[in-house]
Amino acid sequence: MSERADFWFFWPTRVRYSEIDGQGVVFNAHYLTYFDTALTEYLRALPYSYGLGGTDGADFHIVKSTVEYAAPIRFDQEIEVGVRTARLGRSSVTFDLAIFDKAGDRALSIGEIVWVNTDTTEHRATALPEAFIEAVRARESP
Repeated sequence: MSERADFWFFWPTRVRYSEIDGQGVVFNAHYLTYFDTALTEYLRALPYSYGLGGTDGADFHIVKSTVEYAAPIRFDQEIEVGVRTARLGRSSVTFDLAIFDKAGDRALSIGEIVWVNTDTTEHRATALPEAFIEAVRARESP
């Protein structure tokens, strides 16, 4: 399991009623929504900005997402989603994510997201943007 100390970036939120299921816990699909929103805010904090569709003819495509559920997350619970870049490849980037209770150090859920930078015309992998690599290396050492 990931530890809170493994992350420099956290996105805080509170679980809304619309995000829970009949058991009173966060419905499983919402974990990926939390991860996606935290990842967007992580990029903003780096800072690195990318637009929809990529202005340079390339864009990130998700090729893998995993979620592990360690403990229930409930309605109105304040949580923080930690994000870090775990690996930079030639054309891919791997992010580690973890959800923590706002007041706790134990990960309630962990996940992994893998993106591939893709040429949107040729529909094939292309090198990660240098600006992205520089922004990540300035904050982390994946």
